[in-house]
Amino acid sequence: MEKPSYTTFKDAFVNNHSRFDEDRALVREWKYVDLLFQLSKEEISGQLSLFDTRQVNSTVIETYLFFAIELAKEHYSRTELSHITREVNRLFPMPVMILFKHGFSLTLSVINRRLHKRDESKDVLEKVTLIKDICISHAGGGVRRTGVEDGVVTHCAHIEILFDLSFDELKIKHKFTNFVELHNAWQNTLDTKELNKRFFKEIANWYFRAIQEVEFPDDAEKEKDVRNATGVIRLITRLIFVWFLKEKRLIPDELFDEKELKKLLKYTDSRQSTYYKAILQNLFFATLNTEMGKRRFGTKNDSGRDGHYFIHNVFRYESEFVRPTETLEQYFAPIPFLNGGLFECLDKELDEKNKRRRIRIDSFSDREDNVLKVPDELFFNEKGVEVDLSKIYGSPKKSKEKVRGLIDILNSYKFTITENTPIEEEIALDPELLGKVFENLLANYNPETRTTARKQTGSFYTPREIVNYMVDESLIACLKQSVLQCHSE
Repeated sequence: MEKPSYTTFKDAFVNNHSRFDEDRALVREWKYVDLLFQLSKEEISGQLSLFDTRQVNSTVIETYLFFAIELAKEHYSRTELSHITREVNRLFPMPVMILFKHGFSLTLSVINRRLHKRDESKDVLEKVTLIKDICISHAGGGVRRTGVEDGVVTHCAHIEILFDLSFDELKIKHKFTNFVELHNAWQNTLDTKELNKRFFKEIANWYFRAIQEVEFPDDAEKEKDVRNATGVIRLITRLIFVWFLKEKRLIPDELFDEKELKKLLKYTDSRQSTYYKAILQNLFFATLNTEMGKRRFGTKNDSGRDGHYFIHNVFRYESEFVRPTETLEQYFAPIPFLNGGLFECLDKELDEKNKRRRIRIDSFSDREDNVLKVPDELFFNEKGVEVDLSKIYGSPKKSKEKVRGLIDILNSYKFTITENTPIEEEIALDPELLGKVFENLLANYNPETRTTARKQTGSFYTPREIVNYMVDESLIACLKQSVLQCHSE
């Protein structure tokens, strides 16, 4: 049986519809398009006896349409898929959800619609939300994720969000009684603000656990609480930035896979700091902050002492690796060099009246007297441990918070390198997250006020909505002034 094409779709739904833009809809790349089903009141009433259709918050929805569209190319941008979703929705009076298939991935696209404020015979197409690049099996029988050949399963964040969107789960959580409430339940589930809040809650809990477990040198800061807090904030900021690089496939997944790491490192005890020292510190300082082609392990001099003492662009902790040279060449050497300050080692040498004084902050050193401690169990603990955070949060309800390992937390969320906008967003954590996490953690590291530290640094992150409003208002004012000048001339 021949698959329905765009021509079939056009004959059935487009005709001479002037609002439908074939170019923006990329119809030349539609391999097939089909109406999966129409969700109506009658179908839902069988499951919900009180289900009705009525206006809620200036919105009326009486049915849903679900289409499937297979596209020719393997990869599509969020904007391209959003344009197709908008154009298809122009043809119908009800919301149209689209399941895209492209390459070895699926993308579910959901649009928000509301009645026009002045003309209720019309509606307004608002934000498009995408669950993008859901991996599916390929011809070889394995499971594939973009950029990975085989052996990688569908991202757990996608599995969780699809489960949360299931009808039964939405019914339990939101108790909707009409299509608008059902739609709002979808939107609430797909709200990236809630996603960001959930992520920050997990990161904050991990941070408050970590500052009790770590130890950084006291050369620059004698107060332990402040020293540990700032050290952990730097660690989190660096690692989240690295995670976006990993999303671009610039850093191999194996460096964050506990099973693979056991093949690379000589793990002995989860209380040791093998992972932070041998993998993360070498990644931060000797890789991302060192030019490609110049990466190597430090050497010993004739007396057996460190021949690169206080030189931060050489690899250390060689004894922690099973095959040091092979690991460096295979996993670290191909990673690009970043010309920035985030991954600069903060250990420094001062000249105080011709007397050299060395200050350890990051403590990138494989000397036996290195006091640095960041236990491996802080990074890998999928089931989590119970931590009493009641004093920190000022609430007895926080006495048994489950805190997972940091790598496990990061692995459970989908990251995207494309920033969301008010008109289109992907259900994933975008680069704006870095500013939010940094600001919120910085506000917490001062144990006395929890706000003084942020105010002292002047580090305030402006939310996207405010930035967009400021830009829009500035453009409007600029255009008005230009128009007035033209008229006066």
